[in-house]
This record gives sequence, C-alpha cells and structure tokens, in this order.
Amino acid sequence: MTSPPRAGQLGVLGCHTCGLVCKDTPADAGRARCPRCGVALHRTHPDSIARAWALLIAGVIFYIPANVLPVMYTSLLGSGTDSTIMDGVIEFWKSGSYGIAVVIFIASVAVPCTKFLVLGLLLMTSQQRSSWARRERAKLYRLVELIGYWSMLDVLVVAVIAALVQFPGLSDIEPRIGIFFFGMVVILTMLSAMNFDPRLIWDGDKE
Repeated sequence: MTSPPRAGQLGVLGCHTCGLVCKDTPADAGRARCPRCGVALHRTHPDSIARAWALLIAGVIFYIPANVLPVMYTSLLGSGTDSTIMDGVIEFWKSGSYGIAVVIFIASVAVPCTKFLVLGLLLMTSQQRSSWARRERAKLYRLVELIGYWSMLDVLVVAVIAALVQFPGLSDIEPRIGIFFFGMVVILTMLSAMNFDPRLIWDGDKE
C-alpha cells in the first residue's frame, strides 16, 4: 500500500495560523510569509521541542505544591480544616458524593499524570526522530489536545462549592493556594501541547 504524498513532495507548505496551503519555495526559506494572515511560514515551529519541554517541566514542578498544599478550607460550626486534593477526594467519597469524588480524582490526578506521560513520550520520540508508531502518536497528541479543554474541572468544582456553601457562623468553604498551583499546571501543560508541533512526529520520514 502506497503512502499518500507529503507536502514536501508536492512543493507546498501549510500556514500553522490560518491553515492556508502556500507554495514552498526553497529560496524564500525563513523569509516567506503567508499571503492571507502575514505570519512567517515554517515547515515546523522553530524551537518547538525546547519550548514544549520547558513548559512541561514547569508543569511537573508546579504539580508538587498543587498536591501538597491545601486547595480548600472547610469550616463547620467554628471548626475549620484545610484539605489537599486527595483529602477532598477521600472526604467526598466518605460523605457519599461519589460522583464529585470521581470527577475530582480524574481531573486532578488521572488527567494531569496522563498528560505528563503522553507529552513526555511525544517529545522524546520526536527529538530522536523515531519512526515508532507514528499514527498512534499522532492520535495521542489529538487526545491530549481534546482533554486539555476539560482539565479545569477540579478548579471549577472548588469554585462552585465555595460559592454555594456559604452559611455564616455555620459552614464556610474557601479556596486555598494549592488551587492556584493546580491551575498553573493546567495552563502550562496546555501551552506545552500547543507549542509542540505535531509535524515533528513525521520528521525524518522520507519525502
């Protein structure tokens, strides 16, 4: 089965901003601009892997205080306690709020760790110009992009609960510094995925 022709074989180049297919002229390499939106044209984003690595490592570093520091303060009849992410998952589970506990666990633990592993895998294999499972890696990248939009569920849950559970003198819930670090983890991993150029997955393939 013959593989479809690549852009290099057809002498065209796609604009990464507006998607317009432009003619790839070697003489204009590094100077060509998209006739529609005016941005510089590149076969791959310059320094894509370096930027994606930097943002991913920063996200992993921020994930530590996001789990260690409290994300929520709960006060009931004058007695207050701080809760980390896992404390919140356990408390919601014990109270019978299984749905909320599962949502927080998936959004706060399963999704971030999966994104760390997938992005790390994509970056390492692309850096080595590996030909291993290119189609599957491309699908993994699209999966990371998809779940990125739902990564703020934990922050949203804490914000909604803090807004709804307000009974002065009886019960009170407030967000804590840990939720800021978790929000930064979400933003950094999303930026890492955005800075990774999926065309690098196919880099080194024959044109």
